[in-house]
Amino acid sequence: MIAELVTTGSELLLGQIVNTNAAYMARELNKVGVDVCFQTTVGDNRARMKEVLLHALSRADLVITSGGLGPTRGDITKEVSAEVMGRGMALNEECAARLRADFARTGREMTENNLRQAMIPEGAHIFVNHAGTAPGVAMERDGKLLVNLPGPPSEMKDMLHRSLLPYLAEKYGTIAATVSRVLHTFGIGESKLETTLDDLILAQKNPTLALLVRPTGVVVRITAKAENEEAALRLIAPLEKEIRGRLGNFVYGADKETMEEIVGGELKARGLSVATAESCTGGLVASRLTDVAGSSGYVRGGIVSYTDAVKAEALGVSREMLAREGAVSEPVARAMAEGARRVLGADIAVSTTGLAGPGGGTDKTPVGTVFLAVSGEAGTVAEKHLFTGNRAQVKFRASQAALAALGGYIRKCGK
Repeated sequence: MIAELVTTGSELLLGQIVNTNAAYMARELNKVGVDVCFQTTVGDNRARMKEVLLHALSRADLVITSGGLGPTRGDITKEVSAEVMGRGMALNEECAARLRADFARTGREMTENNLRQAMIPEGAHIFVNHAGTAPGVAMERDGKLLVNLPGPPSEMKDMLHRSLLPYLAEKYGTIAATVSRVLHTFGIGESKLETTLDDLILAQKNPTLALLVRPTGVVVRITAKAENEEAALRLIAPLEKEIRGRLGNFVYGADKETMEEIVGGELKARGLSVATAESCTGGLVASRLTDVAGSSGYVRGGIVSYTDAVKAEALGVSREMLAREGAVSEPVARAMAEGARRVLGADIAVSTTGLAGPGGGTDKTPVGTVFLAVSGEAGTVAEKHLFTGNRAQVKFRASQAALAALGGYIRKCGK
């Protein structure tokens, strides 16, 4: 079944609110095997909305709108949908009674225009709104189904799960299950990743493969369609095994797992404590480590040594080294990690020092240069990176690299 999502509202086109409804509906519909092939956003204009809906119905079996079901004159989605489907509008007494009861229950005055929400396309199937006042509707014509859902996200989500998905299951039976498995990688670029998996990408059928660039690295999405989730996962398993075998340690997690959760789990499993010494990342590495519940069991603490004075006084980095090598250097990164480990009494410490920009770079040390180090019983190791992006992006990428280096050190040299 091919579906198109049509989100309505001029505020979406003006960029005044983020269109989260389309992403949510697409994700939930794909889970039950509905192929969302198109998404369109249109403002509160009758002519343009009619054009969009007619075009959507010409290429999709199922068209779902979100927004424009309220009581004001700008809420026109239901009226335009009725016109497109060749239906008149009439007051539905049951919907009107629910509206009056809802206003009476909450002690609010019900103005006459609220009854616009009880105007329903003739012969439409009605979805009761349990999270708001505007009912949704479904209309069928020539084998095409047009559904109107409310715009407020809480109302849309409730109606989608409570009413629309069961309605589709009853009407069409179990369509299928579309399941995705996402593998997170770090330290390998998109081009190299594609080259490594190129034959699998060219041969894809079911499951399919996609490479997606994310702030945390490139992800490999494996998607399969089958009669149910278990069957889809069985299709995914051998391909996932092959990909993991080819990529090795470049894969650090799957699905909703984060780098900080993976590293935290390794620290906890080995009974190791960790400390941080940060300059350019400004405490972001420590913040991410402590985002994980239970991290107090392995995080000793962190020092944000943003100036040379703090590097010297709090971490014991020699002023001579700072003057000779510069704060953004491998020797200083090593000394910061060793100092944090010593001062905070941790088994392992990780440090970052670099130039996040936008200014301060030189030909020798351009903006984006970051040195990081990890120190523990197996010695101190350091890495140099050159990250692109704005200040926030450089800081995040540096924190991701620091966590990756910490995880690698633990696996290679930890207890």
